[in-house]
Amino acid sequence: MATNSTLFSPRVISLVVLTLQTTIFVLILRYSRTSQAGATRYLSSTAVLLAEIVKIIINMFMIHYNNNFNFSKSISNIRREILSKPLDTLKVSVPALLYTVQNNLLFLALSNLDAATYQVTYQLKILATAIFSVILMGKKLNPLKWFALVQLTCGIALVQLATNGQSSKSTSNAQGSPTIGLIAVLCACLTSGFSGVYFEMILKGSAVSLWMRNLQLGGFSILCSSLGILFNDWHIIRAKGFFYGYNYLTWIVVILQAVGGLIVANVVKYADNILKGFAAAVSILLMGYISWIWLQDFTPTTNFFVGTGFVITSTYLYSL
Repeated sequence: MATNSTLFSPRVISLVVLTLQTTIFVLILRYSRTSQAGATRYLSSTAVLLAEIVKIIINMFMIHYNNNFNFSKSISNIRREILSKPLDTLKVSVPALLYTVQNNLLFLALSNLDAATYQVTYQLKILATAIFSVILMGKKLNPLKWFALVQLTCGIALVQLATNGQSSKSTSNAQGSPTIGLIAVLCACLTSGFSGVYFEMILKGSAVSLWMRNLQLGGFSILCSSLGILFNDWHIIRAKGFFYGYNYLTWIVVILQAVGGLIVANVVKYADNILKGFAAAVSILLMGYISWIWLQDFTPTTNFFVGTGFVITSTYLYSL
Protein backbone atom coordinates (compact mmCIF):
# COMPACT_ATOMS: atom_id res chain seq x y z
CA MET A 1 0.00 0.00 0.00
CA ALA A 2 2.83 2.36 0.82
CA THR A 3 4.35 1.78 -2.59
CA ASN A 4 1.05 2.52 -4.34
CA SER A 5 0.48 5.66 -2.30
CA THR A 6 3.96 6.88 -3.22
CA LEU A 7 3.45 6.02 -6.88
CA PHE A 8 0.23 8.03 -7.06
CA SER A 9 1.33 10.87 -4.80
CA PRO A 10 0.68 14.46 -5.99
CA ARG A 11 4.43 15.00 -6.48
CA VAL A 12 4.79 12.01 -8.83
CA ILE A 13 1.58 12.82 -10.68
CA SER A 14 2.76 16.43 -11.08
CA LEU A 15 6.05 15.24 -12.56
CA VAL A 16 4.29 12.98 -15.07
CA VAL A 17 1.73 15.64 -16.07
CA LEU A 18 4.36 18.36 -16.57
CA THR A 19 6.60 16.07 -18.60
CA LEU A 20 3.76 14.87 -20.84
CA GLN A 21 2.32 18.37 -21.34
CA THR A 22 5.68 19.85 -22.32
CA THR A 23 6.55 16.99 -24.66
CA ILE A 24 3.15 16.64 -26.33
CA PHE A 25 2.68 20.38 -26.85
CA VAL A 26 6.05 20.91 -28.55
CA LEU A 27 5.77 17.80 -30.72
CA ILE A 28 2.21 18.47 -31.87
CA LEU A 29 2.99 22.14 -32.51
CA ARG A 30 6.04 21.14 -34.56
CA TYR A 31 4.06 18.51 -36.48
CA SER A 32 1.14 20.89 -37.10
CA ARG A 33 3.54 23.41 -38.66
CA THR A 34 5.42 20.94 -40.87
CA SER A 35 2.83 18.35 -41.88
CA GLN A 36 1.02 20.80 -44.18
CA ALA A 37 2.20 22.43 -47.34
CA GLY A 38 3.22 26.05 -46.97
CA ALA A 39 0.15 27.22 -48.90
CA THR A 40 -2.24 25.71 -46.34
CA ARG A 41 -0.35 26.38 -43.10
CA TYR A 42 -2.56 28.04 -40.51
CA LEU A 43 -1.73 31.49 -39.17
CA SER A 44 0.07 31.27 -35.83
CA SER A 45 -1.32 34.69 -34.82
CA THR A 46 -4.90 33.38 -34.91
CA ALA A 47 -3.95 30.30 -32.87
CA VAL A 48 -2.31 32.52 -30.22
CA LEU A 49 -5.45 34.69 -30.03
CA LEU A 50 -7.73 31.68 -29.64
CA ALA A 51 -5.49 30.26 -26.89
CA GLU A 52 -5.76 33.54 -24.97
CA ILE A 53 -9.56 33.48 -25.32
CA VAL A 54 -9.65 29.94 -23.90
CA LYS A 55 -7.44 31.11 -21.01
CA ILE A 56 -9.88 33.93 -20.27
CA ILE A 57 -12.79 31.48 -20.18
CA ILE A 58 -10.91 29.13 -17.81
CA ASN A 59 -9.90 31.97 -15.49
CA MET A 60 -13.45 33.37 -15.44
CA PHE A 61 -14.72 29.93 -14.49
CA MET A 62 -12.15 29.60 -11.66
CA ILE A 63 -13.01 33.06 -10.28
CA HIS A 64 -16.69 32.12 -10.42
CA TYR A 65 -15.88 28.80 -8.71
CA ASN A 66 -13.93 30.54 -5.92
CA ASN A 67 -16.96 32.76 -5.34
CA ASN A 68 -19.22 29.68 -4.97
CA PHE A 69 -20.76 30.34 -8.39
CA ASN A 70 -22.30 33.56 -7.11
CA PHE A 71 -22.51 35.65 -10.28
CA SER A 72 -22.99 39.04 -8.59
CA LYS A 73 -20.13 38.34 -6.18
CA SER A 74 -17.82 37.35 -9.04
CA ILE A 75 -18.64 40.51 -11.01
CA SER A 76 -18.15 42.64 -7.89
CA ASN A 77 -14.76 40.98 -7.30
CA ILE A 78 -13.66 41.64 -10.89
CA ARG A 79 -14.86 45.26 -10.73
CA ARG A 80 -13.04 45.85 -7.43
CA GLU A 81 -9.72 44.24 -8.43
CA ILE A 82 -9.53 45.27 -12.11
CA LEU A 83 -11.81 48.15 -13.09
CA SER A 84 -11.37 50.13 -9.86
CA LYS A 85 -7.56 49.91 -10.02
CA PRO A 86 -6.64 50.98 -13.57
CA LEU A 87 -3.00 51.81 -12.81
CA ASP A 88 -2.44 48.49 -11.07
CA THR A 89 -4.14 46.67 -13.94
CA LEU A 90 -2.05 48.56 -16.50
CA LYS A 91 1.13 47.04 -15.02
CA VAL A 92 0.14 43.68 -16.49
CA SER A 93 0.19 45.09 -20.03
CA VAL A 94 4.00 44.75 -20.17
CA PRO A 95 4.21 40.96 -19.61
CA ALA A 96 1.04 40.53 -21.71
CA LEU A 97 2.73 42.13 -24.73
CA LEU A 98 5.89 40.08 -24.16
CA TYR A 99 3.96 36.81 -23.73
CA THR A 100 2.13 37.48 -27.01
CA VAL A 101 5.43 38.10 -28.81
CA GLN A 102 6.93 35.03 -27.15
CA ASN A 103 4.07 32.73 -28.18
CA ASN A 104 4.34 33.85 -31.80
CA LEU A 105 8.11 33.34 -31.69
CA LEU A 106 7.63 29.76 -30.48
CA PHE A 107 5.46 29.02 -33.52
CA LEU A 108 8.15 30.52 -35.75
CA ALA A 109 10.92 28.57 -34.00
CA LEU A 110 9.13 25.23 -34.31
CA SER A 111 8.42 25.94 -37.97
CA ASN A 112 12.19 26.03 -38.57
CA LEU A 113 13.77 23.78 -35.92
CA ASP A 114 13.22 20.14 -35.04
CA ALA A 115 11.49 19.55 -31.70
CA ALA A 116 14.56 18.15 -29.90
CA THR A 117 16.88 21.04 -30.84
CA TYR A 118 14.18 23.56 -29.98
CA GLN A 119 13.54 22.09 -26.54
CA VAL A 120 17.22 21.98 -25.60
CA THR A 121 17.93 25.51 -26.90
CA TYR A 122 14.82 26.89 -25.18
CA GLN A 123 16.39 25.96 -21.83
CA LEU A 124 18.41 29.18 -22.26
CA LYS A 125 15.34 30.83 -20.71
CA ILE A 126 16.81 29.63 -17.39
CA LEU A 127 19.88 31.79 -18.03
CA ALA A 128 17.73 34.74 -19.11
CA THR A 129 15.48 34.39 -16.06
CA ALA A 130 18.47 34.22 -13.73
CA ILE A 131 20.07 37.35 -15.20
CA PHE A 132 16.82 39.36 -15.07
CA SER A 133 16.21 38.14 -11.50
CA VAL A 134 19.60 39.52 -10.49
CA ILE A 135 19.02 42.83 -12.31
CA LEU A 136 15.36 43.48 -11.48
CA MET A 137 14.88 41.72 -8.13
CA GLY A 138 18.39 41.81 -6.70
CA LYS A 139 18.56 38.05 -6.24
CA LYS A 140 21.86 36.48 -5.27
CA LEU A 141 23.12 33.37 -7.05
CA ASN A 142 25.58 31.02 -5.36
CA PRO A 143 28.63 29.62 -7.21
CA LEU A 144 26.81 26.33 -7.95
CA LYS A 145 24.06 28.17 -9.83
CA TRP A 146 26.56 30.23 -11.84
CA PHE A 147 28.45 27.03 -12.70
CA ALA A 148 25.18 25.44 -13.83
CA LEU A 149 24.39 28.45 -16.04
CA VAL A 150 27.84 28.31 -17.69
CA GLN A 151 27.41 24.57 -18.25
CA LEU A 152 23.94 25.21 -19.70
CA THR A 153 25.36 27.70 -22.19
CA CYS A 154 28.12 25.27 -23.24
CA GLY A 155 25.62 22.46 -23.67
CA ILE A 156 23.34 24.52 -25.90
CA ALA A 157 26.33 25.66 -27.96
CA LEU A 158 27.17 21.98 -28.60
CA VAL A 159 23.57 21.27 -29.58
CA GLN A 160 23.61 24.15 -32.05
CA LEU A 161 26.87 22.87 -33.54
CA ALA A 162 25.16 19.52 -34.00
CA THR A 163 22.17 21.22 -35.64
CA ASN A 164 24.35 23.23 -38.02
CA GLY A 165 26.17 20.02 -38.93
CA GLN A 166 22.97 18.21 -39.89
CA SER A 167 22.83 16.90 -43.42
CA SER A 168 20.97 18.81 -46.11
CA LYS A 169 18.41 15.98 -46.08
CA SER A 170 16.94 17.05 -42.74
CA THR A 171 17.00 20.68 -43.82
CA SER A 172 15.01 19.96 -46.92
CA ASN A 173 12.57 17.81 -44.98
CA ALA A 174 10.28 20.76 -44.13
CA GLN A 175 12.72 21.94 -41.47
CA GLY A 176 12.95 25.49 -42.85
CA SER A 177 15.81 27.76 -41.87
CA PRO A 178 17.74 26.73 -38.72
CA THR A 179 19.13 30.29 -38.50
CA ILE A 180 15.65 31.82 -38.35
CA GLY A 181 14.61 29.15 -35.85
CA LEU A 182 17.63 29.87 -33.64
CA ILE A 183 17.03 33.64 -33.68
CA ALA A 184 13.35 33.08 -32.86
CA VAL A 185 14.02 30.76 -29.93
CA LEU A 186 16.74 33.07 -28.52
CA CYS A 187 14.35 36.03 -28.66
CA ALA A 188 11.68 33.85 -27.03
CA CYS A 189 14.13 33.04 -24.22
CA LEU A 190 14.74 36.75 -23.59
CA THR A 191 11.05 37.66 -23.59
CA SER A 192 10.27 34.63 -21.41
CA GLY A 193 12.94 35.56 -18.87
CA PHE A 194 12.00 39.23 -18.60
CA SER A 195 8.22 38.74 -18.62
CA GLY A 196 8.44 35.91 -16.09
CA VAL A 197 10.49 37.97 -13.61
CA TYR A 198 8.36 41.08 -14.18
CA PHE A 199 5.14 39.12 -13.61
CA GLU A 200 6.63 37.58 -10.46
CA MET A 201 7.36 41.08 -9.16
CA ILE A 202 3.74 42.07 -9.80
CA LEU A 203 2.37 38.96 -8.08
CA LYS A 204 4.56 39.35 -4.99
CA GLY A 205 3.91 43.10 -4.80
CA SER A 206 0.14 42.83 -4.27
CA ALA A 207 -2.54 40.68 -2.68
CA VAL A 208 -4.45 40.16 -5.94
CA SER A 209 -5.17 36.47 -6.57
CA LEU A 210 -3.35 34.50 -9.25
CA TRP A 211 -6.61 33.90 -11.17
CA MET A 212 -7.39 37.61 -11.19
CA ARG A 213 -3.88 38.45 -12.41
CA ASN A 214 -4.22 35.83 -15.12
CA LEU A 215 -7.53 37.41 -16.13
CA GLN A 216 -5.84 40.80 -16.43
CA LEU A 217 -2.98 39.21 -18.35
CA GLY A 218 -5.38 37.46 -20.71
CA GLY A 219 -7.32 40.64 -21.43
CA PHE A 220 -4.21 42.56 -22.46
CA SER A 221 -2.89 39.51 -24.38
CA ILE A 222 -6.10 39.37 -26.42
CA LEU A 223 -5.71 43.07 -27.22
CA CYS A 224 -2.05 42.62 -28.27
CA SER A 225 -2.84 39.51 -30.30
CA SER A 226 -5.71 41.26 -32.06
CA LEU A 227 -3.50 44.22 -32.96
CA GLY A 228 -0.86 41.82 -34.30
CA ILE A 229 -3.44 40.13 -36.50
CA LEU A 230 -4.79 43.48 -37.69
CA PHE A 231 -1.39 44.84 -38.76
CA ASN A 232 0.27 41.64 -39.99
CA ASP A 233 -2.27 39.07 -41.18
CA TRP A 234 -5.53 40.91 -41.77
CA HIS A 235 -5.14 40.85 -45.56
CA ILE A 236 -4.72 37.06 -45.47
CA ILE A 237 -7.71 36.61 -43.15
CA ARG A 238 -9.91 38.79 -45.37
CA ALA A 239 -8.95 36.75 -48.41
CA LYS A 240 -8.92 33.24 -46.95
CA GLY A 241 -10.76 33.39 -43.61
CA PHE A 242 -9.79 33.36 -39.93
CA PHE A 243 -9.65 29.56 -39.74
CA TYR A 244 -7.72 29.05 -42.98
CA GLY A 245 -5.48 25.98 -42.73
CA TYR A 246 -7.05 24.78 -39.46
CA ASN A 247 -7.51 21.09 -38.71
CA TYR A 248 -7.83 18.95 -35.60
CA LEU A 249 -4.10 19.36 -34.82
CA THR A 250 -4.46 23.14 -34.74
CA TRP A 251 -7.25 22.93 -32.18
CA ILE A 252 -5.19 20.54 -30.05
CA VAL A 253 -2.33 23.07 -30.13
CA VAL A 254 -4.71 25.87 -29.07
CA ILE A 255 -6.08 23.86 -26.14
CA LEU A 256 -2.65 22.65 -24.99
CA GLN A 257 -1.23 26.17 -25.11
CA ALA A 258 -4.20 27.51 -23.15
CA VAL A 259 -4.10 24.93 -20.35
CA GLY A 260 -0.30 24.74 -20.21
CA GLY A 261 0.00 27.62 -17.77
CA LEU A 262 -2.67 26.12 -15.53
CA ILE A 263 -0.85 22.78 -15.47
CA VAL A 264 2.42 24.46 -14.51
CA ALA A 265 0.66 26.39 -11.73
CA ASN A 266 -0.73 23.13 -10.36
CA VAL A 267 2.69 21.47 -10.58
CA VAL A 268 4.32 24.28 -8.62
CA LYS A 269 1.74 23.73 -5.87
CA TYR A 270 2.83 20.14 -5.29
CA ALA A 271 6.31 19.76 -6.78
CA ASP A 272 9.63 21.42 -6.05
CA ASN A 273 12.31 22.77 -8.36
CA ILE A 274 14.17 19.45 -8.41
CA LEU A 275 11.11 17.65 -9.78
CA LYS A 276 10.64 20.42 -12.35
CA GLY A 277 14.26 19.91 -13.40
CA PHE A 278 13.70 16.19 -13.82
CA ALA A 279 10.57 16.92 -15.87
CA ALA A 280 12.55 19.16 -18.24
CA ALA A 281 15.29 16.52 -18.55
CA VAL A 282 12.87 13.67 -19.30
CA SER A 283 11.01 15.87 -21.77
CA ILE A 284 14.21 16.61 -23.70
CA LEU A 285 15.03 12.91 -23.94
CA LEU A 286 11.49 12.00 -25.03
CA MET A 287 11.45 14.73 -27.64
CA GLY A 288 14.79 13.68 -29.06
CA TYR A 289 13.66 10.07 -29.39
CA ILE A 290 10.21 10.84 -30.86
CA SER A 291 11.58 13.53 -33.20
CA TRP A 292 14.12 10.99 -34.46
CA ILE A 293 11.81 7.95 -34.77
CA TRP A 294 8.37 9.46 -35.48
CA LEU A 295 8.84 12.86 -37.14
CA GLN A 296 12.11 11.75 -38.81
CA ASP A 297 13.32 15.35 -39.00
CA PHE A 298 16.27 14.89 -36.67
CA THR A 299 19.36 12.68 -36.56
CA PRO A 300 21.21 12.72 -33.21
CA THR A 301 24.98 13.17 -33.22
CA THR A 302 27.69 12.90 -30.60
CA ASN A 303 27.65 16.67 -30.08
CA PHE A 304 23.89 16.55 -29.51
CA PHE A 305 24.14 13.76 -26.93
CA VAL A 306 26.99 15.51 -25.05
CA GLY A 307 25.25 18.89 -25.23
CA THR A 308 21.94 17.43 -24.05
CA GLY A 309 23.75 15.78 -21.14
CA PHE A 310 25.20 19.19 -20.21
CA VAL A 311 21.75 20.80 -20.37
CA ILE A 312 20.07 18.08 -18.28
CA THR A 313 22.72 18.09 -15.55
CA SER A 314 22.89 21.90 -15.47
CA THR A 315 19.10 22.07 -15.10
CA TYR A 316 19.33 19.70 -12.14
CA LEU A 317 22.28 21.55 -10.55
CA TYR A 318 20.56 24.93 -10.90
CA SER A 319 17.44 23.59 -9.15
CA LEU A 320 19.42 22.37 -6.11
